Amino acid sequence: MARWRSLLRLSALQASWTYERMQGIGIAVAEEPLLGPLEQHPERARAARARSAQYFNAHPFLAGAAVGALAKAELDEEPGDRILRLRTALSGPLGALGDQLFWAGIVPAMMGAALVAVSLGAGPVVVGAFVLVYNLVRIAVTEWGLRIGLANGMRVAHAISESWVPRLAPRAGNVAAVSVGAAVPMVAGWLLRGGGEPLSTTGAILAGAVVIGALSRRRPVHAPFLTLAAAAIALLVRWGVT
Repeated sequence: MARWRSLLRLSALQASWTYERMQGIGIAVAEEPLLGPLEQHPERARAARARSAQYFNAHPFLAGAAVGALAKAELDEEPGDRILRLRTALSGPLGALGDQLFWAGIVPAMMGAALVAVSLGAGPVVVGAFVLVYNLVRIAVTEWGLRIGLANGMRVAHAISESWVPRLAPRAGNVAAVSVGAAVPMVAGWLLRGGGEPLSTTGAILAGAVVIGALSRRRPVHAPFLTLAAAAIALLVRWGVT
């Protein structure tokens, strides 16, 4: 039960993001259910919670591995300085792997696939299905990370290096390149074949670009929104924008 509560809290990992601690507060909130056994030792519990709220920054979908490993280390009574070193050591690699797997791989691959589906005549239901699949993958990866962290504790880095993530992350980028590469000519050809009158087509594309650009000036636009926005623009053009 504690693991599922931690997984649920990981879905809001960045809700308390700060410049000082980055994801640190979110990590502490997600780790708290796993530290329940420490309640019998108040001093250890206070020290563990203080450590769990310190600076941390990694990819949010792989941060579950850090949460599980840090909680396991606390329960195994590892020295506090070793736990802090583990926390620092996990931040960079989990961030790099997550960026490569999701932002450079899964996200553009699914966006390209959604655009191809729309260009082939798919409707909003198919676009919604892509968003649903994306979020199921995200949750599954986070749950896997939490599980492998709890199982390995201080040895989590070795466990991750031997897992599927380092092998799949570079290949995900290749899949994304193929997906986006296929989407560009297919969508362009679909639009030129009669997605709408030339003026309305150009207007829809420009309007969509302006909206997405304006929204992303201050902060990055979330990938599911980008997928929906791109597909929505294509659907509007397909149905004829006046």
